[in-house]
Amino acid sequence: AIDKTIEAAKKAFAVIAECAAQVPGSRIAAIAGDLADCESMLALKELMKALGSANLDCRQDGAYADPSVRASYIFNSGIAGIEQADRCVLIGANPKTEAPIVNARLRKRWLAGGVKIAYVGPELSLTYPAQRIEMAGAADFLKDAKAPLVIVGTGALRRKDGAAILAAARALVEPREGWNGFNVLQLAASRVGGLDLGFAPGPGGRDTAAILAGCEAGEIDILYLLGADEIDTRRLGKTFVIYQGHHGDAGARRADVILPGAAYTEKDATYVNTEGRAQLGRRAVFPPGDAREDWTIVRALSEALGKTLPYNNLRDIRTGLIAANPLFAHIDERVPAP
Repeated sequence: AIDKTIEAAKKAFAVIAECAAQVPGSRIAAIAGDLADCESMLALKELMKALGSANLDCRQDGAYADPSVRASYIFNSGIAGIEQADRCVLIGANPKTEAPIVNARLRKRWLAGGVKIAYVGPELSLTYPAQRIEMAGAADFLKDAKAPLVIVGTGALRRKDGAAILAAARALVEPREGWNGFNVLQLAASRVGGLDLGFAPGPGGRDTAAILAGCEAGEIDILYLLGADEIDTRRLGKTFVIYQGHHGDAGARRADVILPGAAYTEKDATYVNTEGRAQLGRRAVFPPGDAREDWTIVRALSEALGKTLPYNNLRDIRTGLIAANPLFAHIDERVPAP
């Protein structure tokens, strides 16, 4: 069984290497899905760099974020900080269905008294009273707050005017000593870690929308989907698609080559939650069949492509995480962002 697995991997890598040898880096792209771990995103980012590509993105839903400003994409007050707020505005967020733990904290704060909650967006049915307001009225609602809280949902940031919404929301609260009430509620397990690692377009690179447009136009020849299943695969045209993942969804069905990865229960991996808190997932069971831990797949592929990455074990790749961003040295700690 081991020999068959090795032979299958060699065959898959040979097909990818043959294709990649004929394609310049500018025509190669990568998209990370919502469940990707930090180790695999770091490895894939460095492989893409070695191939000469700046076309990569961890935001398969197209939500706006500025990777250079960490405070613009994390939950700055911390989930426990919700209990300090005296006014709260939800913008394009529904914590009742999107983040029950956040919603429970909001309800706890409401039960304690002395807080008013409002929301901007479609009609919501929450577990506490909340007033529906327009975005233009949010500043007045928060005007007299001593500890104002703004929570922006990724649904708002997926809009074409997501950047403008983020800027308008940021203008509602001014951080002060010991308090930053500006928060983004991330829903994807990979999102904060990917942004912390800079898994986003480099200079002249394409984001998810531009990658898909490039595939349609025949300008992207190879697309690496790291568990990315929620893109419109009908737009991939004749692009050669490599899919690495564990649940065989839309991306796997469209793929030319499939590299079977591991679920979060089947690997030791790092994730960063919406607060910006790095956390370790522990392997409960070994991956089944030919599946392997995701960063090791990328490492093995890099060798087949002649771009060998300098990671031989879990300790090496985690040292690489810390080198890429020192925040990964602070496991289970919430590090405030400037």
